[in-house]
Amino acid sequence: MSIKRSLVMAVAAASFTMAGVASAQDRSDWPDNFTVGTASQGGTYFAYGSGWANFVAENLGVSGGAEITGGPVQNMALVHTGQLKFGLTTLGPARESLDGNSPLAPGMKMDNVCALFPMYETPFSVTALSSSGITNISEIPAGSTIGFGPAGSTSDTYFPKMMDTLGVDYRRRNGSWTDLGGQLQDGLIDVVAFAAGIPIPAVSQLEVQTSVNILEFTEEEQQKLIDAFPVSAFTIPASTYSTLKEDARAVSMWNFAIASCDVSESFVYEMTKLTMENNDKMVSIHKAATNSVPENYTKNTFLPWHPGAARWFNENGYTIDANLIK
Repeated sequence: MSIKRSLVMAVAAASFTMAGVASAQDRSDWPDNFTVGTASQGGTYFAYGSGWANFVAENLGVSGGAEITGGPVQNMALVHTGQLKFGLTTLGPARESLDGNSPLAPGMKMDNVCALFPMYETPFSVTALSSSGITNISEIPAGSTIGFGPAGSTSDTYFPKMMDTLGVDYRRRNGSWTDLGGQLQDGLIDVVAFAAGIPIPAVSQLEVQTSVNILEFTEEEQQKLIDAFPVSAFTIPASTYSTLKEDARAVSMWNFAIASCDVSESFVYEMTKLTMENNDKMVSIHKAATNSVPENYTKNTFLPWHPGAARWFNENGYTIDANLIK
């Protein structure tokens, strides 16, 4: 071995050792383990959250995993109270929870919840069996049973009000996305109103097992929802599902990863760094992570940022005002 190569290896080894020492010092306030609050199985939150937890655990050397929950509304409450240190939420329910208007705890201002990074947009979409003959929202028969996802989820919080706004008469059914997909296939319910990142696992599974119609909103319906709710226009690309022959009109809300504001700053910094600097790995977990990029940090205008996350964004040219940092 040459002297030059030996020297390079020695310097590298010394650097690695020094980094290890620094890392050990930085980890003094790190948790021994962590759990991410997601949502029901069959939905995007569970797939995204469990994959992200495993990715962080493997790379940061801290045991971690996901927990099935009722979704964004419950995750805000679990993180605020410290029952879980991490979770996923949608900005609509997050705003209500921060203001003390959560249906789970009316009057409790959930201000111990901090933003970590942008995840993706949640489209609101509607699926029915092709055999039902339902091809658009206005064709949903009066009295139809609609599955709105887990109780307290983003879909359950907003989609019934959206259907009211669009003049749909329905009976309400709650359950996990997997269960509701099975009930739709078995003819026990008529429609499923999904609010989840695309492609939705339950819809993809239905496509394999039966023939479905994905109902898009008309331009008029889309505008009514934009005027009445904290949503924006969204297009579901035709490539998302084999059922779609062309892009489908929808509306959406943004999702963010969250943490208790008192979690270790250095741990959150490393989590944020790992996630924001490895989008290819995140996309391999779920295609919705295509939008889990730092440029979308501006979509959050009210949740306080965790100091650790804010430090990474500010160091990398994405300015977060001091008054938005916890």
